[in-house]
Amino acid sequence: MSQTAADPGLNPSTDDFEALLMESLETTNMTEGYVVKGTVTAIENDMAIVDVGLKTEGRVPLKEFAAPGQDHGLTVGGEVEVYLERVENALGEAVLSRDKARREEAWELLEKAFEANERVEGHIFGRVKGGFTVDLGGAVAFLPGSQVDIRPVRDITPLLNVPQPFQVLKMDRRRGNIVVSRRAVLEETRAEQRAELVENLKEGQVLEGVVKNITDYGAFVDLGGVDGLLHVTDIAWRRVNHPTDVLSIGQTVNVQVIKVNQETQRISLGMKQLEADPWEGVEAKYPVDLKIKGRVTNITDYGAFVELEPGVEGLVHVSEMSWTKKNVHPGKIVSTSQEVEVMVLEVDPVKRRISLGLKQCLDNPWSSFMVNFPQGTEVEGEIKNITEFGLFIGLDGDVDGMVHLSDLDWNRSGEDAIADYNKGDVVKAVVLDVDPEKERISLGIKQLGGDPFDSVGDIRRNDIVTVTVTNVEENGLEVSVGDEEFSSYIRRSELSRDRSEQRPERYNVGDKIDARVTQIDKGSRRISLSIKAKEIAEEKEAVEQYGSTDSGASLGDILGAALKNKDGE
Repeated sequence: MSQTAADPGLNPSTDDFEALLMESLETTNMTEGYVVKGTVTAIENDMAIVDVGLKTEGRVPLKEFAAPGQDHGLTVGGEVEVYLERVENALGEAVLSRDKARREEAWELLEKAFEANERVEGHIFGRVKGGFTVDLGGAVAFLPGSQVDIRPVRDITPLLNVPQPFQVLKMDRRRGNIVVSRRAVLEETRAEQRAELVENLKEGQVLEGVVKNITDYGAFVDLGGVDGLLHVTDIAWRRVNHPTDVLSIGQTVNVQVIKVNQETQRISLGMKQLEADPWEGVEAKYPVDLKIKGRVTNITDYGAFVELEPGVEGLVHVSEMSWTKKNVHPGKIVSTSQEVEVMVLEVDPVKRRISLGLKQCLDNPWSSFMVNFPQGTEVEGEIKNITEFGLFIGLDGDVDGMVHLSDLDWNRSGEDAIADYNKGDVVKAVVLDVDPEKERISLGIKQLGGDPFDSVGDIRRNDIVTVTVTNVEENGLEVSVGDEEFSSYIRRSELSRDRSEQRPERYNVGDKIDARVTQIDKGSRRISLSIKAKEIAEEKEAVEQYGSTDSGASLGDILGAALKNKDGE
């Protein structure tokens, strides 16, 4: 038997070769594209020669094993993990990569962290469109600009190449995409710090903080990881129109914790609480009727606020600003920052309110008018207004007096007399009454002349008077009595005892007739007259003197005798 026949291994068959080829291909397919372990066989010219056990070696740049300026830490004979890209290239060498090996390792760790929702460590090393690149231990991730910090960051330089935690938001190994967030980590950390800080805060506690933001209604103060609201009303005891009048961003301030809401984690702060309350003892300091000077701090539709001292303000209601200007906006009487003298009207320390009066420090024009123009004084003024119940006349001291309808004319009704007057007319009047408390002045125009009723003061009931017809009406006659022409009225039924003669048209304006006074009413200033009563009285008197109806003499005979006797006298 020949040697070949005795030892099949020295002359492998076709089947043996095919088996060896398949084994080699399976080894190659299973290894390429994976991380494998290799042995450093030599270090030459910034390259590490690595044997990966496939009867071939590969070269890996030393820079892939360490960052610039750092030692690669490799030794001949040491083991390393590398990524096998190809078993053999054109030079017969294996194509190896330490960077890709590190990337594969990083991806595996990142996937585990992503599934467990854990943070990963990395460092920002570059800028790209819309954000930044982050090295996560070999894997490169994208950090969007909005996820860098809780607030927009203008300069990111201090954050570059600094190891820091990140939260993985999204991973796609097939596409090689990783999106991370630094903001999520900060928010979580901040929330933990905030919860811990809020839990330890107590009402009344005094802290130092930094003004972080200012709004119209207050300022947000950073207490070291947690923000509290300092409301504008708690900045100072005095009125603060806007927080920027007192505070500025970045300013360090001492504040007191007023209220802590553990559920919402809201913190209310105060600065004025660190100072003495100016309202303590305010009732004794500002007694009622005290006159004091203050500064106008604010003007509203209903009045003006006057600062008496820092932190203590009082309100001058619009009704207490002027004696005479009733419907004027407070801004037309006083101005902001103006110093004014006011009187304390009321103090309520519980509600922290002080009512002040401005007009009380000025002379009451109605009191002054009463002194300068006592009752009975004649005054002159312009008619400011005409109403259904009288005239309003402007007088000295910027006050108005009223002439009631009943005080316009002695004889005519007020409705008729008021038609003689127009707005803007200058008229004279007499002061009838002044009431400073009610701020009223009563005037009279008819009182300028004497009362015509006084001219009939000597007339008595049953007297016979001569009157003059001033107007003929269907129901009677208007007549004047006495020298002052006091007006009276004779009704139609009183014109004659004979019904056929009770006709007003029998008379003309200007006729003088005699009538008997039947009634005098001084209260209503009326005199009742009657021609009928006069005729009846004359008949009675004639009968008594010259006969009776029983004697056989006619009434005409008796009256004729009476008239004859009267003429003879």
